[in-house]
Amino acid sequence: MKKKNLALGVLILAAVFLAIGAGMLYSDFRTEDRTERQYESLAELAREDTAGVTKETVPETDKSSTYVSPIRFEELRKINPDIVGWIKIGGTEIDYPIVQTDNNDTYLDTDFEGNKSAAGAIFLDFESEPDFSGRHNIIYGHHMKNGAMFKDLVKYKDETFFKEHQDITVYTPEREFRLRPITAFYTDSAPVRRKTAFETEESFQAYVGEMIKGGPFLQKPEEPVGRLWSFVTCSYEFQDARTILYACEVPQVEK
Repeated sequence: MKKKNLALGVLILAAVFLAIGAGMLYSDFRTEDRTERQYESLAELAREDTAGVTKETVPETDKSSTYVSPIRFEELRKINPDIVGWIKIGGTEIDYPIVQTDNNDTYLDTDFEGNKSAAGAIFLDFESEPDFSGRHNIIYGHHMKNGAMFKDLVKYKDETFFKEHQDITVYTPEREFRLRPITAFYTDSAPVRRKTAFETEESFQAYVGEMIKGGPFLQKPEEPVGRLWSFVTCSYEFQDARTILYACEVPQVEK
């Protein structure tokens, strides 16, 4: 009798744990699905009524001095005044607003609309310049199971993917930055990876060389790097690992 009761107890306990596990999986699925729909709506809002609005549509007298962003920053700022830019990487799911505040903790678990969320938001390091004018722009995002946020960054560790996805654009209200990847790899989260201030040009170039030398393949720029861009997400090769995609700006040629 005792054995039967024990077996029954084990079965009940197993069923409870199974139900809890299923509930947690369902909760994760709902959270990720809600996050995906939220950011899809933001992307639609950001580009609403901007189709066809380019520099070419600006009156001739204003073309030399007017930049018309394809992103509706004024509308997005009504939702979250912390917005500083928008990132889009061609051929990936990365198409998100970038926010910045006075720390690197808030947006780890707070979404663009200010709600608590495991997906958080894409955010610029608080020590990087908010207009991306500094020497090192560091942008973070979570590695979500459903492919959202910065998960696609890990694909850049594959050389074929790296070579086939070369178009990275960061939009701001004043201008846009066209970027090309330099290298991508997994590494630790050492504080030196967050350095943003440099005393001399020589020290900055030495820093760039030190940061990118761990890459298994390297697309070295023809010109010295004017600004280094780091796109960072979680990685799972070892505890507290990070995948970093390093990029630099492509010189713009005026038409």
